Amino acid sequence: MPSGTDSRYLIEAAGLGKVYQRGNEEVIALRNVNLSIMPGEFTVIIGPSGSGKSTLLHLLGGIDRPTNGELRVTGIDLIAASEAALTRFRRDNIGFVFQFYNLLPSLNALDNVILPLLAKGMSWKDSRARGTAILEQVGLHHRQMHTPGQLSGGEQQRVAIARAMVLEPCFILADEPTGDLDSISANSIIALMVDLNQRLGVTFIVATHNLNLLQVASRSYVLVDGLLNTAHTG
Repeated sequence: MPSGTDSRYLIEAAGLGKVYQRGNEEVIALRNVNLSIMPGEFTVIIGPSGSGKSTLLHLLGGIDRPTNGELRVTGIDLIAASEAALTRFRRDNIGFVFQFYNLLPSLNALDNVILPLLAKGMSWKDSRARGTAILEQVGLHHRQMHTPGQLSGGEQQRVAIARAMVLEPCFILADEPTGDLDSISANSIIALMVDLNQRLGVTFIVATHNLNLLQVASRSYVLVDGLLNTAHTG
């Protein structure tokens, strides 16, 4: 595993690379990425479109496998893990938040939030109690019976964050969580994520174009052309 593996870290990556095959062409998405993240951090990865941000989140979340390098997440060697082990890893350890919310339009906010609980076998009654509590944490207790079409973009993203939190994951991966929002709603979502991080200790790893997130990060990086470097915000 990565040199100097430290049990304090949630994530340790060393020399991580990802190459995609596009016809006869090799596309290098990530190059020699080294990354260490501790519990409770608010990590922000800034970069332009096509820089490799989503690819990196997919590797950290066990959605995709690296081409080379070493990667341990929550103590699990994701390089050596079987597909079944990766499925369990994603279910038990990771919450995902996406740019376009990915809510089911026919379900209300509460039912969208509790889907992961029901899929894991929790009872309907206990799932609804847990979902209601999580929606209150994100400021949407009064909107839990509304469907996505009755909610603003910012409210839909709050539902998505609640859904990501409901299984109490080790950390949340957020891919452009403010990318589809106006500036007021985006700032509200940033404030919510910071509040959840500081008040509840939720660990966030956020990939974004939004430079405002650098101001609230406890750890920040710039990713350009697959190369990851520490961001300088001063």
